[in-house]
Amino acid sequence: MATAPADNLRINGGRLWDSLMEMAKIGPGVKGGNKRLTLTDEDKAGRDLFRSWCEAAGCRVSVDTMGNMFAHRPGTDESLPPVTIGSHLDTQPTGGKFDGVLGVLGGLEVVRTLNDLGIRTRHPVEVVNWTNEEGSRFAPAMISSGVFAGAYTQDYAYGLADAEGLTLGGELKRIGFIGDEPVGQRKLKAYYELHIEQGPILEAEECDIGVVTHGQGQRWYDVSFTGFESHAGSTPMPRRHDALVAASRLVLAVREIALAHAPHAVGTVGVMKPYPASRNVIPGEVSMTVDFRHPDDAVLAEMKARMEAEIAAINDDLGTSVDVEEVFYYPPVPFDRACVDTVRRAAERLGYRHRDIVSGAGHDACYVARVAPTSMIFCPCVDGISHNEIEDISQAWATAGADVLLHAVMEMAEIVE
Repeated sequence: MATAPADNLRINGGRLWDSLMEMAKIGPGVKGGNKRLTLTDEDKAGRDLFRSWCEAAGCRVSVDTMGNMFAHRPGTDESLPPVTIGSHLDTQPTGGKFDGVLGVLGGLEVVRTLNDLGIRTRHPVEVVNWTNEEGSRFAPAMISSGVFAGAYTQDYAYGLADAEGLTLGGELKRIGFIGDEPVGQRKLKAYYELHIEQGPILEAEECDIGVVTHGQGQRWYDVSFTGFESHAGSTPMPRRHDALVAASRLVLAVREIALAHAPHAVGTVGVMKPYPASRNVIPGEVSMTVDFRHPDDAVLAEMKARMEAEIAAINDDLGTSVDVEEVFYYPPVPFDRACVDTVRRAAERLGYRHRDIVSGAGHDACYVARVAPTSMIFCPCVDGISHNEIEDISQAWATAGADVLLHAVMEMAEIVE
C-alpha cells in the first residue's frame, strides 16, 4: 500500500470557493443558479476559463474527439497511467452552481495544492471535464463518458440532435472542441469524482463526507393502459373500464414496491397522459412512465416482477389491457473496493464524519467504472436540492470534500519522498 499522506495536508478552501463563484458568472440563471447548456457559447466560455486555469497551474490540456478535456500534471514516471479526477461543467437549464462543477474545480484545486506544497507523485494526475453529462440538450445523459467507456459509438453520439435539430457533432465543431485524441484510448490508473450528494441524507445525519460504494441500477418502463371511452354521466360505475383508474392504482403500487425494498429502492411515476382528456369522457387510454432504482440487480428484477403481478391484478379487476416496454436498463455499479477504501481512509485521517452511501443519480463515474478502478466522494447539499437554481452547499462542505479528494489522490498516485 502507498504511503499515507500527512493529516495536516489540506486544500485552499477559499481559493476553491472563489473559483466556483467565478465559474458561476458564466451562464447565470434567473434565480441565482446557472444555465450553461452543453456546447453552447456559455459552455465554451466555461471550458476556456477552465483551460486557462489549468495551464496557469502548469498542466498540459488535451481534448479528445468527444470534447472531453484532460489537464495533465506530470508524474515522476510518465510511462505510468494517470490518476484522473473530475466531473462536468455543463448544467441543467435551471441548474445550480455546484452540480458537476465542484468535481472539476475540486480536481483543479488538488493540482494547485500539490503545486503549492511542492508534492511530486509517481503517477501523473489529470483533471477531466466530461462533455454533456447532463443530457439536457443532447439526450441521453453522460454520453461522452459513455463513448469513452465503449457504451456508445462516437457516430451515435455525434448524431444526437437538440430541440432545434442541431447535432452534438456539429456543435462540438462550431465551438472548436473536437480534439485530435481518439476518444477512449487514454488509460487510467484510477478515477475519482467529487460531487454534491443531490439528496438529503448527509446533511440530515450531519456527515461531512459520503463514501460512495455503489451507483444505483435503473430500469425505466413505458406503460400504456387501454380501457374503453364512454360517457361520464350515463355509464354506471360497475360497467366502466377506466384506464385512468388502472394507471392510478399502478402509481400507488409503484410506491409500495419501492417502500417494500427500503432503504435503497426508489420508484417514480413521472409522466401520466390520459386520452382523450375530456371532462365528460371516461379515459380510454393512459400512457405513463415508471422508474425503478436499486443498487442490487436482483432486487431490481424482483421489483419488475411485482409490478407485472400488480398490473395483471389491475387488469383482471377493471377489464383493462396493458402494454409494458422496458425502455432503459442501467445496471448497478459497484465501485472499486481499493478506491473506495482510499476515500474512507482519507476521511478518517482528516477527522471528517463520514458514512457509506449509494448514489441515486447517474454520474460519469458510473461509465468510467467499466474501464478503470473508480470511486466517488459526496459532500452534503442544502435540503438535498439539486437540478434547481437554489441548489446550495457551504464552503466548509466543499473544502472537506476536496480535502478527502486530495488525500485519496495522493495515496493512489503515490507520493515521491
